[in-house]
Amino acid sequence: MSDSKSPPPGKLAAMIGRDPTAGRLAGPGQLLTTDLDMADADHDGLALREYALEHGLRPSAQRPTARDYLRQLWQRRHFMIAFATARNIAMYTEAKLGQLWQVLTPLLNVGVYWLIFGVILNTSRGIPDFISFLVVGVFVFNFTQRAFISTSKVITDSLPLIRALQFPRAALPLAYVIIELQQMLLSMAVLIVIILIRGEPVTMYWLLAIPALILQSLFNVGVGLFVARLGSQVNDFSQLLPFLLRTWMYLSGVLFSIMTLSRTAFGAAHHSLVVLLQLNPAALYITLMRLALLQTQRQSAPGSAPYNHALCAGWPSKGDYLSKYCAPVINPTHYWYYAIGWAVVAMIVGFFFFWRAETRYGRG
Repeated sequence: MSDSKSPPPGKLAAMIGRDPTAGRLAGPGQLLTTDLDMADADHDGLALREYALEHGLRPSAQRPTARDYLRQLWQRRHFMIAFATARNIAMYTEAKLGQLWQVLTPLLNVGVYWLIFGVILNTSRGIPDFISFLVVGVFVFNFTQRAFISTSKVITDSLPLIRALQFPRAALPLAYVIIELQQMLLSMAVLIVIILIRGEPVTMYWLLAIPALILQSLFNVGVGLFVARLGSQVNDFSQLLPFLLRTWMYLSGVLFSIMTLSRTAFGAAHHSLVVLLQLNPAALYITLMRLALLQTQRQSAPGSAPYNHALCAGWPSKGDYLSKYCAPVINPTHYWYYAIGWAVVAMIVGFFFFWRAETRYGRG
């Protein structure tokens, strides 16, 4: 028996959430057709897309333009510096010697390389002040090597942070390059003490170490962005990278003078390969730093004196400084041009390569 006071069917359907015109129940909080019509009316008939654009809304997963991306990175520069400083302080807190390991590690490497290559293999032949030559090479290459290894793993190691916060992902590899730059500055202080003990004078040429370090840092940023994307997409890349870097070190004149190769049968038969070795970016930045800090390298550098075939033929058996009378592998006046070119190319290629995959980071 029906209750005479019960509401009409249409009113009852509206009370329990049934839309009689659509023939279905509306879930809690779900807009009915009439509600959508009212919403459209409230927005003066604008479509939802136009309404979002009018109020500056965009999809959360949309990649920003390159210009906007650079602007976002610049806005977070203080965060990247603070993050890098905090990481540097915390990195060696559990070690008894603390941050001294930032300096001890490359120094121990220098000792091992000097024993093997300088004493046993005698690669120091023909190089004045081989210890200073070796220290500069190891410290400068170590900056690039550590930057590449750390940035190759930064995306996979920071997945919780990437998934929790919205920020330009390039801030992470940039911060890790800053970490290595801060460590390099500390290493440079130790390097200067060593070369002063070895008798190197303080000259105005030392100021050239500043632009050389800036160019190397820019190069590290560009390649760091490149390997950061590769490391996030290829799981085994970070395992392969140390072997590639070790091979690169042996080919970059860290432990020997590339110029000495031109005095060998291999160098005479493969002069173009010797030129390519000298033109590789690691060798260029090492050479620029050596020429800036070491007077012995400036005085013995091939091309620093007029070419003399007879005197050059006596190097290295008759004197370390006779190398200055030999023809250079590449024109010394072009070192800076090549170094600037490598830094610019690395920055452009690395930035756009990383930026194009901005929306993919954090999905692994």
